[in-house]
Amino acid sequence: MTDTVQAAAEVQVPIASRSERTRSFAVADFPQVTGREEEWRFTPTAQLSDLLDDAAGSARLSYTQDLPEGVTVETIDADTARGMGIMAPEDRPAAIAAARAPEVLHYAIAPGAELSEAVIVHADGTGTGAAHGHVLLTVGDNARATVVVEHEGAARYSELVSIVVGAGAQLTFVSLQLWEDGSAHLGQHDAIVGKDAQYTHIAISLGGDVVRLNSNVRYDGPGGDARLLGLYFADADQHLEHRTYVDHNTPQAVSDVMYKGALQGTDARSVWIGDVLIRPEAIGINTYELNRNLVLTEGARADSVPNLEIETGDIEGAGHASSTGRFDEEHLFYLMSRGIDEVEARRLVVRGFFNEVIQQIRVPEIESVLAERIEDELARSMM
Repeated sequence: MTDTVQAAAEVQVPIASRSERTRSFAVADFPQVTGREEEWRFTPTAQLSDLLDDAAGSARLSYTQDLPEGVTVETIDADTARGMGIMAPEDRPAAIAAARAPEVLHYAIAPGAELSEAVIVHADGTGTGAAHGHVLLTVGDNARATVVVEHEGAARYSELVSIVVGAGAQLTFVSLQLWEDGSAHLGQHDAIVGKDAQYTHIAISLGGDVVRLNSNVRYDGPGGDARLLGLYFADADQHLEHRTYVDHNTPQAVSDVMYKGALQGTDARSVWIGDVLIRPEAIGINTYELNRNLVLTEGARADSVPNLEIETGDIEGAGHASSTGRFDEEHLFYLMSRGIDEVEARRLVVRGFFNEVIQQIRVPEIESVLAERIEDELARSMM
């Protein structure tokens, strides 16, 4: 795949430091979204008016799960959740979600728990009205767990997901967007990564008319390791937008961001914005972010904007890369020269392109679902 960087005129828009963004639980601290703001300029805000207005939703998601020993779930109020040190919302829909959610759904993994199987939570849309949710996941010190949230059905959903990873813990959190047509999903996923903890966030978006997810990380002590991975496949008239922000606010931390997407069909649109802030106190950190997009048909567009702010020179390393391109004809030629027909060769190229992300999930049930859904997408693109 040929590397192509977005034109400078396309991405060089004057903006303030990422650290200057408003963070607040008060909806009034965020003005109404017009679509002209830097953080909203790529988003089809006209399709999201019901999720951008500060009004109670008429729908709810239905949550089902089978929790193993060492994991509990309860409903708590907003004040209790804030007392656990969660980050405040950084945009209007997240603030609305926190304020309008009927309760906070709190999943807790006990300190020292080592879960041999993934915790799978099914979040099903039950209607077309606006729904607001706030989910809190706390992982005790030295615990080991994988948590998967599957979003399915029809919904217009705005959420705040707050994650607190204790010292020495290891958490993989997977968010699957498998919505039906007509759905919209706005989400802010915030993680606080404890001392010497390992955190992996995997966002996979395949369904829904509009999906916009912000995945953010801060550290609560040195030695934290954060990986943000993403996979998306946009069809005609579908808008899939992912934004990542790693706030390196402690010494000796590591972050690695990798998002991959494919697009097909007229007006298929993907957006990836990657922000990394390295504060003066973030001595000895190492960070890298990567976004790659594969355009399968005419009429599709991918916007990719990596941003890196460095406020100290005493670091191990920092970098980013972004590319958007079509099929690598050399790969196709190589496969076809060995007797593989063109349609199957193209499928193999796309499967290989996505495999680097899929193999990180390590949940067989989820990997099989993804393989099936990606095959369905590929079948449409090869018709």
